[in-house]
Amino acid sequence: MKLTQSKIWLCLFLPISSTFSTAYAAPSSSYFDASKNRIQQLFAPQSATANQVNLQQFKQFPLDIQLLQELLPVVTSTAQNTGHSTTNAATVGYVAELGLQDAIQQALQRRPEITRSIATLAGQAANIDAAKAQYYPQISGGISTADLTTGERGRQLYSLSATQVLYDFGKIKSAVNIEQAKLLQEQANVLVSIDDIAYQTANAIVNINRYREIVKIAHQQIQGIARIAEIANLRAQAGISSQADPVQAQSNVEAAQSNLLVQESQLKQYQQTLRTLLGYDVSNIQLSLPDTVIRHAGLYEEPSFSQIPKMMAAQAGVQVAQYQGQETKRSAYPSIYVKGSLNQALNGKNPNNNEDDGMYSSVMLEANSNFFQGGALRAKQRSAAYAEQAAKAEVQSVYLDVLDQIRLIREQIDNKQKQMEVLALRKNTTARTKELYQEQYKLGTRTVVDLLNSEQAIHSAAQEIETARYDMYAGLIQYIHVTGRSRDLYQLNNTKIQGVEIQP
Repeated sequence: MKLTQSKIWLCLFLPISSTFSTAYAAPSSSYFDASKNRIQQLFAPQSATANQVNLQQFKQFPLDIQLLQELLPVVTSTAQNTGHSTTNAATVGYVAELGLQDAIQQALQRRPEITRSIATLAGQAANIDAAKAQYYPQISGGISTADLTTGERGRQLYSLSATQVLYDFGKIKSAVNIEQAKLLQEQANVLVSIDDIAYQTANAIVNINRYREIVKIAHQQIQGIARIAEIANLRAQAGISSQADPVQAQSNVEAAQSNLLVQESQLKQYQQTLRTLLGYDVSNIQLSLPDTVIRHAGLYEEPSFSQIPKMMAAQAGVQVAQYQGQETKRSAYPSIYVKGSLNQALNGKNPNNNEDDGMYSSVMLEANSNFFQGGALRAKQRSAAYAEQAAKAEVQSVYLDVLDQIRLIREQIDNKQKQMEVLALRKNTTARTKELYQEQYKLGTRTVVDLLNSEQAIHSAAQEIETARYDMYAGLIQYIHVTGRSRDLYQLNNTKIQGVEIQP
């Protein structure tokens, strides 16, 4: 016996002594630290590191771009498939027309953000069923062996048990209420996603129309300056004016061409944005803005905050926090159960009645409660109170944010309306100035620079008018989004969006 113990101690001592001797002989302490870490890992797992990012680990997630594109819903567009031109579209070179509401419907049926929010909503509905399941009997079963150190180790004990809650002071009800409040919160989040996509689509259409008008003005500007350059060139060749006039005019033509490229770039960017939203090219499609949406935006009406999705989600968050606080308080009370069990022993005695291969059954009442948790219950109550306070602050934050945006939009639109009145007068004045400068240039009392400046001024005024006009449209679209009126004005109520129907 002593010899056996000495062998055991020798086996334990040898690796430790060899480790220390190696560490002592090493010129550095790294070997000692490595050995120490290996010994520590025998008793505790190594902590995971969170202060570095290894990009190589992300290569384990394969990404098939072709499959990803195939998974996106394909929305058939009547505007895309139409082969004939309408009267208005044919005059500007478009092959079809797409309305604002149709475009929004197509984007909503396609975007994965809405798919994600709807899937989250469906998952939350399942959580309600899981919470309600606690009202029903809980049945479990299994198999176990006897104590493996005894002579009964070959015995198997089959067991089946059922538990039914009789009274729990409303703990299950609180859990159900929490999940139902979370369901309302997820429903509001679905509306947030729908309104966001609707706004992105409408905003892209507004800006596409904006830059289409500005591109037209840029073309007109090039044509107007080119005519002046042609006149200046003819007068210079005839010796009537300076040779610098054609050079100056050509410089203005090139500046106008550069401006055209800038505006076309802006137009293409918004066309690509809308293409991503709809899934097809919109460069040859006439995009219309219905006047009814602009007229019924309700800019000066008091918003209904209860219909704003972000406010709805914030208010549901307050309800979630309140129910969580109730659940925490009720967790201190006991729960009363009725329990029934049945077990059957094989190849041995049943420990409940000491019978060979015996069967044992029982029915009992049970009440249990956690009397002490090291202060965890009070900590949870404080946490729930702070969570409710934070949720109420979120409601106030959403209210102030919406109110601020509404005021800014109203101020912007009021300013743009006044600006358009001034710009309209300016356009008429510059048009009259252009006519006078043309007559005076022919008489030699005006230079080509004056003529070029007047041409530039009239197109600049026209561009500013269109910019102000579409700034107003963009502001109204934003106002519709901020005040939660998207579903009413875009006719989204009582329609199914990826399988979910919005009921007003």
